[in-house]
Amino acid sequence: MSGFARLATRVERLGELRRGEPMSRHTTFGIGGPADLFLTVRDSRELKEAARAARDEGAPLFILGSGSNILVSDRGIRGLVVDNRARGEAVSGDGFCYRVESGASFAAFARRVGRMGRAGLAWAVGIPGTLGGAVVYNAGAYGGCLADVLSAVRLDGGGLDDEWVDARELGLVYRGSVFTRGQFADRTILEVEVRLRAGDPLALAAEAAAYDRKRLAAQPRGRNAGSMFKNPPGAPAWKLIDAVGLRGAQRGGAAISEKHCNFFVNLGGARAEDVRWLVEEAERRTFEAHGIRLQREVAFVGDWP
Repeated sequence: MSGFARLATRVERLGELRRGEPMSRHTTFGIGGPADLFLTVRDSRELKEAARAARDEGAPLFILGSGSNILVSDRGIRGLVVDNRARGEAVSGDGFCYRVESGASFAAFARRVGRMGRAGLAWAVGIPGTLGGAVVYNAGAYGGCLADVLSAVRLDGGGLDDEWVDARELGLVYRGSVFTRGQFADRTILEVEVRLRAGDPLALAAEAAAYDRKRLAAQPRGRNAGSMFKNPPGAPAWKLIDAVGLRGAQRGGAAISEKHCNFFVNLGGARAEDVRWLVEEAERRTFEAHGIRLQREVAFVGDWP
């Protein structure tokens, strides 16, 4: 039996397993070729066992959250994709420290705790993605970021015992962490601990509603992956892209949004290669015109030529 067949046999008992599953069904972009193996798990134990099985068999592993903030290659993803729907939750006796499994929706959690009078995450009510993904990218908006409330994460030990790691050891910076820098490559985020503070539910609801209005006014609707680039110091990425004449630019079924130039959208039938062409064109023109190298916030994942 091959390593691939052994992996499939090991993980099929953990959840629903599909072969050749189109990733376009599982990304906010609506783009992406097939995953060799696509496994849906529903708790952190299944997540941990799936990750360990992939490591044992020497297979590539990709943990999928909500499918936002990624662009999957037209050729798909080799190895095992784990659709992380682990959403268990526990709260401390004082009601302010939450431990939440990494597949939970970040926006839904932020809205719910706000309604309970727990302050610290009102800015996150419109953030797509899971709590695990929010840790990887230190998700943030409107002057707030996860690092403000994150206290620890539970990591699969990569063959060793699980351990809680203090947030101060994660190197959290603007849209980055030890995970985005290639460290902890063999570790999987199983659970996230945040500590919130007391707040007024009505005031928090009003704050969340204000953020919703700002987001609706500024960001395009439709299929996209969120902001394509990080904002360089002193110059928003959208303004740089606009200045080089790319507002509304199209390639195949993909376009740079007329409404917000840092959003790249799938107009219908877009291919990953269409998006990549636009991204690379924005990078090239911005560097030639301004001497600034744009850094991608959206991760390009899968089997790229």
